[in-house]
Amino acid sequence: MKIMLSDKDKQAILDILVEQLDVQRAQLTPGAKIEEDLGADSLTVIEIGMALEERFHLSIPEEQWEMVSTVDDLLATMARFLPTPDSESAGTFK
Repeated sequence: MKIMLSDKDKQAILDILVEQLDVQRAQLTPGAKIEEDLGADSLTVIEIGMALEERFHLSIPEEQWEMVSTVDDLLATMARFLPTPDSESAGTFK
């Protein structure tokens, strides 16, 4: 699946990861596992979700967060909820 995020949104997401995980941006490779590779614990994962929801004014269902394990998973999940350059509004899952 092709991830459709604006460069601005992708950079904002990566900035949040750098801040919350206290890692270098170079460590945020698509396949990097947020918990195993980047050192997040369950509280940090919740804090990342809260920071993203606050930054983008979203509410993402818990079951969507449960499917996120890598940086690429996170970007794909955020792409589902954020508007793309050729859409007017973000989608929601019910």
